[in-house]
Amino acid sequence: MVRSFDDTTRRNIAELCAAFARAPAAEEGTALKRAAVAIALTAAEAGEGTAFLLTRRAASLRAHSAQWALPGGRCDPGETQAQSALRELHEELGIALGECDVLGLLDDYPTRSGYLITPVVVWVSTQAAIVPNPAEVASVHHIALEEIEQEDAFSFTKIPESTRRVIRFRLDGQHIHAPTAALIYQFREVLAGRDTRVAELEQPVFAWK
Repeated sequence: MVRSFDDTTRRNIAELCAAFARAPAAEEGTALKRAAVAIALTAAEAGEGTAFLLTRRAASLRAHSAQWALPGGRCDPGETQAQSALRELHEELGIALGECDVLGLLDDYPTRSGYLITPVVVWVSTQAAIVPNPAEVASVHHIALEEIEQEDAFSFTKIPESTRRVIRFRLDGQHIHAPTAALIYQFREVLAGRDTRVAELEQPVFAWK
């Protein structure tokens, strides 16, 4: 289903996010470092649909270089997850939004590399050009929402190192793995009106560090 990038779609997704029963947040004092990412909804590059922004991290970064990711990073002291996601979105892609553009939060996702990631769904209300920061972002891509809603968009596999299922998102003939794939999958489920948990979905070994 193609969702036009308009006020009707914004209200619909905001309502779906509000109806989503978010799992309880982790207790304060956890050893995991807080982080947040933005599921930034904007106009699709082709047609009139809605897309979200996906980046390829710069190869020069010390951690998770050249991997696919949603815009985001570690929360600064005193920041809420929403504030952190908005700041990172501006730093990485030059997109300046306010907290009024936040549609909702999804479940926290604990990573093998020691982070607790909060996905923040935001509506890109500005028409300003996207300007990727080359120090952090190698490329930015518009992923139409109908791409993640296809039946074969996600698959699951096993690895010898874990008893948990590894989730994969198929994009242009390649696989994007968790944590990014898990967060996108939960958002897909929210769009369908389902409260589907993803914290137990596994990451490939290369993402454990």
